[in-house]
Amino acid sequence: MYAKASVFSITTFLLVFFPITHQIQAAEKRSTPVTPSDTVVGRPLEAPVNTRPLTEKFWFNESWHEQGILQPPSNYEVIERKVTYLNPDDNTEIPAILYRPRKQGKYPGVLFQHGRRGLDNLVQRLPRRMAARGFVVLAPDVYSARFIDKLPIEHLAATEGDTNAGVDYLLAQPDVSTSRVCLYSHTRGGYYTLQVAVKFKRQQKDVACYVAFYPHWQNPNAEEPMQVYRYAIEADRLEIPAMIVIGEYEQYQRRRSIETAVKSMKQSGKDVRLITYPGVGRGFDFRPIHVRTFADDLATKDATVRAAMFMRKHLESWKRE
Repeated sequence: MYAKASVFSITTFLLVFFPITHQIQAAEKRSTPVTPSDTVVGRPLEAPVNTRPLTEKFWFNESWHEQGILQPPSNYEVIERKVTYLNPDDNTEIPAILYRPRKQGKYPGVLFQHGRRGLDNLVQRLPRRMAARGFVVLAPDVYSARFIDKLPIEHLAATEGDTNAGVDYLLAQPDVSTSRVCLYSHTRGGYYTLQVAVKFKRQQKDVACYVAFYPHWQNPNAEEPMQVYRYAIEADRLEIPAMIVIGEYEQYQRRRSIETAVKSMKQSGKDVRLITYPGVGRGFDFRPIHVRTFADDLATKDATVRAAMFMRKHLESWKRE
């Protein structure tokens, strides 16, 4: 009898002070894991499905879905010129290419950092495509500056300062319309720009956002277990909005570190989004035409447009008077 009364009183207490809906919501919150990628799909049948709530499907556009209306992308004819600037740390002269729309006017600033390939003809298409969206884009060639051969294994820390100095050069350009810039990169360039934002403390005053395609988010000189099972600790200190893009068939040791880092960042409440494109692997945005696939082209076009929209959004509030 006393046991029944005790159970009844506890149940009454819970119903009064913790309504059922609150209990259910709390349980759902506890049981819902944080997933790294914002485009996760499953395959219970033959076709991929995404059962996330509509509020989490950031890519969904009702005006397109219901009315067939597509938002037209910005397109500009691009001009480019070779420039140089100094890294004040050791007075090294850094060659770079400055891309901008041919149309007169001022445009938001973007710093593009190449990866392990260097700034070759294939990679130069990336900053050129972003300039065609309506940005002034500076692309430093940090390997040529220090006579580093293409595809180096080791990482020279001094080159991080070469990238960092590019922020000052870009902000000093009279045709840059913003008092902050966004960082844009791929492969090992993602590590360089991470250092610019965090190590050089640019995210506090000069950098508005971070965008990286399949970045190498680990110190290239770190030991093998660190490459496979860990990520650069600077990622946890990234405070600015970030968008990361990878392919479904990204190399395992790279994808693992990216997803682990993004998951940690999300759990800490950081503004970060990871987009995973199906059917493509590493280098989908610059693969040459003789091996290029339909999926490569679809992913490249979508990622470029989304990156431009992301950067324009976060640079909007930093327009110069």
